[in-house]
Amino acid sequence: MSTVLGIDLGTQSLKCVFYDATAREVVASESAPLDLYQREDGTAEQQAHWWLKALETALGRVDAEVRSRTVAVGVSGQQHGFVPLDRSGEVLAPVKLWCDTSTTRECGEIMDRFGGEAACIEQVGNPVMPGYTASKIAWLKRHHPALYQAMDTVLLPHDYLNFHLTGERVMEAGDASGTALLDIRERDWSAEMLRAVDPERDLGECLPPLHRGSVVIGEVHAAAAEALGLPAGIPVASGGGDNMMGAIGTGNVRPGVVTISLGTSGTVYAYSDAPVIDPKGAIAAFCASNGGWLPLLCTMNCTVTTELLRKLLDTDIDGFEALVSRAPRGAGGLLTLPFFNGERTPNLPRARGCLIGMDAQNTQPGHVLRSGMEGATFALRYGIDELRGLGIATDTVMLTGGGMKSATWRQVVADVCNAPVTVLEQDEGAGFGAALQALAVLDGGGDTALGAICDEHLTRAEALCSEPSRAAVNFYDEAYARYRQAVDAVTPLYR
Repeated sequence: MSTVLGIDLGTQSLKCVFYDATAREVVASESAPLDLYQREDGTAEQQAHWWLKALETALGRVDAEVRSRTVAVGVSGQQHGFVPLDRSGEVLAPVKLWCDTSTTRECGEIMDRFGGEAACIEQVGNPVMPGYTASKIAWLKRHHPALYQAMDTVLLPHDYLNFHLTGERVMEAGDASGTALLDIRERDWSAEMLRAVDPERDLGECLPPLHRGSVVIGEVHAAAAEALGLPAGIPVASGGGDNMMGAIGTGNVRPGVVTISLGTSGTVYAYSDAPVIDPKGAIAAFCASNGGWLPLLCTMNCTVTTELLRKLLDTDIDGFEALVSRAPRGAGGLLTLPFFNGERTPNLPRARGCLIGMDAQNTQPGHVLRSGMEGATFALRYGIDELRGLGIATDTVMLTGGGMKSATWRQVVADVCNAPVTVLEQDEGAGFGAALQALAVLDGGGDTALGAICDEHLTRAEALCSEPSRAAVNFYDEAYARYRQAVDAVTPLYR
């Protein structure tokens, strides 16, 4: 028995998935929790050494025999995190994460130097949004100039794990497109954007070599192999951001499929053979990690919303499902605007969560929880509508992430988005996608092999799939319109 290993570095935990491709079986899956440091100013940080400890912990929970039979590794990681290294490879500062909104000022300054938001979209494909890596680089220069001067290399979270495993400092285009430093059409660094981030320093010298698809970037070196119980010398794939690896893990590697991820953040994305640029900037013009492009909408509050409300009401997971399944569709008119961590889409980094429409009948636990679930789904429905407006087919939704374990939520997604929802037997998400990419580079096919590999190793979980109900679709169309009106109404409060 040989296995490929997929590692997924998330916000709340790090997960390891060992997949036996011959038996078509996940033979081991373990995780380790991660802490998150947050402040009221929007700061959201982790220490990079926490990730390495979590990796050791998660792998240490897997039988040594399984680890010893690993033949290739792929790594997925939370996007946008800023990992500055000095020349010796030491991390210089706490890692500012995707959900960090403390760099709003720097976003505006960078775009002003570039010529404005519209110019950014026109020339590189994306505006500089709060959470994107570019503004974090500028923040470090402003607040810690000595550390900034010592910075030798800029990496992203999954790149840092690749560096830990192989000693190689590299990036790949999918994850790199979330930095706002990449020219999306060319899949290469934008010299103009680098100058806008820092007119005084050539940041190109801090950016590592860039890969543009599924390739081998190095081998597990002896020290990492000994520490983690993996064989030395096995290949490590280029990997990618969690959304890019989630696309592979849900078979979203060719046009016609849309993936919705119900994770800490919420995402909607679809594969494209050509760049997809949204003139409004609502849909991120990202690259895929397998040679194409991945137009994507991200919300910052998906399962965060339901978890906060669940904890507020002191309800466990089983109780949550029981309550939301009994609560009426539309939660009796109660609307939740799920902006608890600020929001990226719409671009309201200072926003806060709102409950609108409370009355004597709907202020009940089930109504509040269902409203949170529906509000998080309405936020993602906006992405479906925007993708359709850009000519992207959304006939089938592949659902992944922790929220999809709720039968009620699966049906709500089908009804709100008016599309069949498919859930796969392989529910390991981005970690499984990373394992499949490792399998593709092991076989030598890279991107060209991924489609066939996904077809062969991904199967529908028929009992978990959902079809939209016409009555529910009509109901939610009206409820969604009220949700959009509410978002418009509160937007001036948080500009």
